[in-house]
Amino acid sequence: MHIKILSTLLISSLVFFTACSDEKQVVAKKEMPALAVNTITVKKEAVPIWKQYTGMTKASSDQDVRVRVAGILEKIYFKDGQAVKKGQKLFKIQQSEYIASLNAAKAKKRQDEASLALATADVNRYQPLVDEGLAPRATLEQYQAQQAGLRAAIAGDLAQINRAKIELSYTIITAPISGYASARRVDIGNLVGQGESTLLTTIVNTNPIYAYFSPSQKDVKMFQKYRNKDKPDAFIEVAGSVEQSRLNGYIDFSNNIVDPLTSTITMRATIKNTKGKVLPGTFVYINMFINNKYKFLMIPPEVIFNDQLGSYVYIADKNSTIKRVDITTDYSSKYYVSVHSGLKDGDKVIVSALVKLKSGRKIKITDVSSTQGIKSVLQKNNLIPKGN
Repeated sequence: MHIKILSTLLISSLVFFTACSDEKQVVAKKEMPALAVNTITVKKEAVPIWKQYTGMTKASSDQDVRVRVAGILEKIYFKDGQAVKKGQKLFKIQQSEYIASLNAAKAKKRQDEASLALATADVNRYQPLVDEGLAPRATLEQYQAQQAGLRAAIAGDLAQINRAKIELSYTIITAPISGYASARRVDIGNLVGQGESTLLTTIVNTNPIYAYFSPSQKDVKMFQKYRNKDKPDAFIEVAGSVEQSRLNGYIDFSNNIVDPLTSTITMRATIKNTKGKVLPGTFVYINMFINNKYKFLMIPPEVIFNDQLGSYVYIADKNSTIKRVDITTDYSSKYYVSVHSGLKDGDKVIVSALVKLKSGRKIKITDVSSTQGIKSVLQKNNLIPKGN
């Protein structure tokens, strides 16, 4: 009898403790703390639109430096690959032959000037005699012809002197443009310019530097229709560089023919390259500004999820719980994605704790639109064109 009573008491105790334990678990489950998340409030607004292409850089000026007179190369004034300025001395050809030619031309001029002085004196002496009939006019005309011939000879002497000076000046070869010199093609002591215009070096100007790219014919038409600047802003980024290099510039050229093989049109961006960070022939990404007058609802690409049903994001609903929203998208870049449907103005898109998000869970919201919203992202990445 006592044993039955004790058994009954033990069973009742176990049931009581089990019930209490289950109740505590339910309470604990109900009391799970709200997940702290950051949100941005989305709004359909005017956003600068950029389009990215791949392309190749090219020097804005490429000049071959060649000799214009023949001779032995005597001096080289620069080092291979050195930056040079327009007018800077690069090479010197032996000048002795050209100095001698100049001196000979000057001596010939002095000789002809002396002969002219004598002929002029003869003319002055015979003129009165002929006027008085004391000397034959033929002799005077002979002296006058000599005088005219010597004046012509002196004019020729002056031309020869100028030519000799020019040839002498050509013995000093200077940089035709500012830029970077390539390796020299000849060495001191080489005979250059003998029967040919010997190539000495090449200078390329890389500031500014050109970036050529080939958008589709459709893109070019769209760009021409919607652009709101004559020379739209552009910038390039060097592909695969350890140090992210961004250089700013503008679009200033669009070809007037379509490539029949690719249906593309060549365009060019002129880019500031003051420090020479980018060399000709570099593969780059070219970002071209199109317009900032049209309104879009933009969100960061990293907050978008995808599954078999399509694309979706998580938002905070009115009850501070997580809600899944299916969306469709249009234009996208690495900075933003245009949402065509699914979101509306005022929706709070969750941008943090993305791996912990689950529909229906309670959340504690912190709005970070001022620092992580699309306008803030564009500002941080210098994607707001000047004057806009």
